[in-house]
Amino acid sequence: MILVNYWIGKILLESQIIEYKEIQDRLGEDYFQQWLPRGKQQRKRVLIAGIVFNILLLILSKYIPFLLNIFAPIDPVNIQALATSIKINFLPPLGISFLSFESTAYLIDVYNGSPATGNLLKYAAYKSFFPKLVSGPITHYQQFAPQLNNLQFPAIERLAEAGWLIAIGAIKKTLIADNLAIFVRLVFEPTTLDRAGSIDLWLAIFAYGLQLYLDFSGYVDIVLGTAILFGIDLPTNFNFPYLSTSIADFWRRWHISLGNWLRDYIYIPLGGSRLGLGRTCLNLLALMLISGIWHGADWGYIVWGGIHGIALVFHRLTHTLSAKIESLALFWRSRVGHICGWLLTQPLIFVAWIWFRLPNLAQSNLVFQHLWGYPRDAQFVTKIYVENLKLADSQILLVLVGLTIAMMVAYTFDRLLKLNLNWHLKLVLIPVCLYIVWLLSPTESLAFIYFDF
Repeated sequence: MILVNYWIGKILLESQIIEYKEIQDRLGEDYFQQWLPRGKQQRKRVLIAGIVFNILLLILSKYIPFLLNIFAPIDPVNIQALATSIKINFLPPLGISFLSFESTAYLIDVYNGSPATGNLLKYAAYKSFFPKLVSGPITHYQQFAPQLNNLQFPAIERLAEAGWLIAIGAIKKTLIADNLAIFVRLVFEPTTLDRAGSIDLWLAIFAYGLQLYLDFSGYVDIVLGTAILFGIDLPTNFNFPYLSTSIADFWRRWHISLGNWLRDYIYIPLGGSRLGLGRTCLNLLALMLISGIWHGADWGYIVWGGIHGIALVFHRLTHTLSAKIESLALFWRSRVGHICGWLLTQPLIFVAWIWFRLPNLAQSNLVFQHLWGYPRDAQFVTKIYVENLKLADSQILLVLVGLTIAMMVAYTFDRLLKLNLNWHLKLVLIPVCLYIVWLLSPTESLAFIYFDF
């Protein structure tokens, strides 16, 4: 993948139309004008070949069992056996989803005039930089490569920042997210799922939403800190997404590098919001369906993407209506409007996580059906709360509410008051944080959730 994209990037760079203007005088204006369209068409064909290569490699690596299952009714026994065999025996390449998106972005950027590299080692370093390799953040070549020219050993302030990010990431992931994962896994276990009551399911949905955010943002913090140790700054990927007041605002704050990629390389090329309201809504729906498919080869991810797509369509319709009704626009800009927007947005996001956590539609639909008025099994309560967790459901709720309040407090200090610890204090707190992680984390080590994607 590195070699092919490097080679195609060089072809696109060397065939830029601007490079051929120097031969205009020798060939004559008429001949040059005849050649120019052919040159553009050739570059476009090269670009399409590169994009097809990256997407095809992603499909072959990740989606063959899913596609085979779609066509299983043709020959159920043989096709399902083949799909199962591939899923069990074939190991997808490490970080293929993020590599495919990064490689595609690189080729499109070069095609549009951004500088390509003529240095294979530099391009390979960009592609295989290990902190971001498995789960991002998705980084543009133009963000990464210039830093390779001025690498320096980090100053003490930068080392403190790196250690602090790693320590905070460890607290988010290992101390908090992994402990939440114990409760989430117990409730969503396939063997006990139908015995959980509505209260248990709502608690598990709330816990999973926080677990997913803390797990992934903790990973990103560790990645950013590790990169700083090598003198590299990577783009941030989260901005307090659970404080967003609309679904569009959520996607500007959640997995920012993916959201930007989808906007720049899917939404805008499809026409963005330039082709009328109907086409804009269709583009938004297509955008989120692609996001769902990218996350995983299962119908649950597609449903999750569809829910977000429909929500974005409703947001765009509301935004269009607000532009015509001044009182409605004033309401959404008011403090009460922000609170209402938050109260509408967050339940939608958390409920949609059901299909993300349980991509098997039979399981996720069962959870959705049991969200209201479904009684819990007495043995389930004993097994989950008494024997395993040794906590009551009310205590778990208090923990989840406490984490939400802590998030709001962190936002207040970081974004509103612009308060930050100095590097001296960070150096003191780093070993304290890591010791707490070592002391209170679960004994079982859990993989990062986004390693699956």
